[in-house]
Amino acid sequence: MAWTRTYDGPEPQRVNKWLAQSGVCSRREAEDLIARGLVSIDGERIADPGRKIVRGQTLSLADASQAGLAAAISVVIHKPVGFVSAQPEPGQVPAARLLVRANLVGEGTPPAPDARLPPLGRLDQDSRGLLLLSQDGVLAKAVIGPDSTLDKEYLVAVSGAVTAKKLALLRHGLELDGRQLKPAIVEEIADRRLRFVLREGRNRQIRRMAELVGLVVVDLLRVRIGPLALADLPEGRWRLLTASERALLIRG
Repeated sequence: MAWTRTYDGPEPQRVNKWLAQSGVCSRREAEDLIARGLVSIDGERIADPGRKIVRGQTLSLADASQAGLAAAISVVIHKPVGFVSAQPEPGQVPAARLLVRANLVGEGTPPAPDARLPPLGRLDQDSRGLLLLSQDGVLAKAVIGPDSTLDKEYLVAVSGAVTAKKLALLRHGLELDGRQLKPAIVEEIADRRLRFVLREGRNRQIRRMAELVGLVVVDLLRVRIGPLALADLPEGRWRLLTASERALLIRG
């Protein structure tokens, strides 16, 4: 069997919900596996997508389920300036255009040209750095879901005078769109070069924060999403996300 685990929750729980919480697949993917007859409880194949599992019962996925789950592609890109992470407007170039064999680092196969790979956390056209694209519903929930606890780290060059008062405001004291921002880590690491660590992702957040204190962002590089680091991946190149990296991201 591809995956087997005994349920130890205090209350009965829907199978699709438990598989999603366990990081195996999304609820929709679980329902598809059930419909294909690839899910069993205590050796008995189940067909009802609303079926619940109770404490002490063992759920198993057939080996054939692994191929379908593995087909959910997740890639790590070092996005250059000039590419958009999301659906492009006319005249814009999507970052997915970089996913060709010539730009691949390490082993793997480029996704099909028409593959849908949404970004897990956007990166502006005029920003660069770590970008994660994925078809994986469980991973998406861990990275950009409302309950995500993953922080993101950026190295930012600014123009203007950096003062202690401005840094204090950037850390805690600003509002965007009428809502208070969550506390952030902001420190000056060199002359007019700042390090930001954020736990939220408002639209163009760092650029707008800088504007509120009289600074202008001239370069923005995202170097980390939770435990996933850009490291030495060259600009414009990409690689596949590893199984261990996926597990770390889901664990938060």
